[in-house]
Amino acid sequence: MTSSISESWTRIEAWLARHAPRTFAALGPPAERSAITEAEQTIGLPFPEPLVESLLRHNGMGHYDLLPPCWSLLDVHGITREWQTRMEIYADEPAGTEEGDPDGEFGPWWHARWIPFAFDGSGDNLIIDQRSNRHRGRIGDADHETGCSFSHRPMWASFPALLEATATALETGKAVDGYLPVVVDEDELDWDF
Repeated sequence: MTSSISESWTRIEAWLARHAPRTFAALGPPAERSAITEAEQTIGLPFPEPLVESLLRHNGMGHYDLLPPCWSLLDVHGITREWQTRMEIYADEPAGTEEGDPDGEFGPWWHARWIPFAFDGSGDNLIIDQRSNRHRGRIGDADHETGCSFSHRPMWASFPALLEATATALETGKAVDGYLPVVVDEDELDWDF
């Protein structure tokens, strides 16, 4: 059974405070519920409850790697901005409605029912797939050049699974999905392949 968002955050925060204080300090304060509601209205989708719970704990962070291998959490404004940017790029298409194969490794370039929640600084996002299929809630890597890909590994099954896998990798020092947590400059989390 996957840990709750709160449990995973408690584990991540404890590890970061001890081993990577600069990354810990980069975690944003809680988001305002009204900001989340406004973002949901702009996007036209309710955020999944685990994402809301996480945003109410930490409203994003600066450009510091937290999730393996190079992902930083977006704040509520960033989620809205990234979604709007992708929709503007997709403006000549039918509003990002191409479904693709829900069981396939690759999805369309973008879909209106994807909610970005993390960024890598080079134009790519991690998304939560909110399309109505049996994989609803899974995590995808929305590459700005090649489109979205989905891994069938357990840590990418959902946002709670990803946060729990991150917490476990930090606590155990063992690789997750091929990436090992390391501390650089004695105060910042990084992931080594």
